[in-house]
Amino acid sequence: MTQFLIIVLIVLCGLVVFSLIKGIVAFLKTTKIDLENNTGETATDMQLAQNKAMFARIKYQALAILVVAVILMLNQ
Repeated sequence: MTQFLIIVLIVLCGLVVFSLIKGIVAFLKTTKIDLENNTGETATDMQLAQNKAMFARIKYQALAILVVAVILMLNQ
């Protein structure tokens, strides 16, 4: 059971990294669009993509913490 949870934890950590990179890319695109337009307005589609990726990152981090808690409970 512990080995399965460790595999799940590794997958969740990979999803956290993927979501983080996806959010950073969306942030950089938003910044690039702002600089090219020379306005203070932002591209709402890119902001929504950034928010969605960062929310996914938080969700995966919470699940990873939950898996770590379960692993710790099983090993006591």
